Amino acid sequence: MSIEAILMPMFVQVALTFVLLFWTIILRLRAVRRGEVKPEQIALREPNWPPRVLQISNAFHNSVEMPVLFYVVVLLALITRTLDVTLYVLMWMFVVSRIVHATIHVTSNRLSHRTPVFLIGAIALALMWVIVIARVILFQAA
Repeated sequence: MSIEAILMPMFVQVALTFVLLFWTIILRLRAVRRGEVKPEQIALREPNWPPRVLQISNAFHNSVEMPVLFYVVVLLALITRTLDVTLYVLMWMFVVSRIVHATIHVTSNRLSHRTPVFLIGAIALALMWVIVIARVILFQAA
């Protein structure tokens, strides 16, 4: 498997994060320009943003929280040479779950739809960590 193929799920996750970041920036600038919020209302925290701005902003924040663990485990798997097809499939499961989660978040935002998708990603990520840790420990012991 090429390094490009291995890193592609990370690149896609990074792209998702930047899409949500720039979407958030655009909506925030529009809200300030339209007078929907005053700078002093939003200087310290986000709750004063209009609901749609908050919705996209929250999706962005979600895209930078759990994925930090994803980036680390992928790089750790590369460094320790423990990456295989199983991890690769789990990587894509995680990234696809994050895309679906973000899509739900910025559209219907229904928790009953978002939560199962979130859990799929969380489980895929946890499995990646368990596999990498187990392989590192087993290789160390050998």
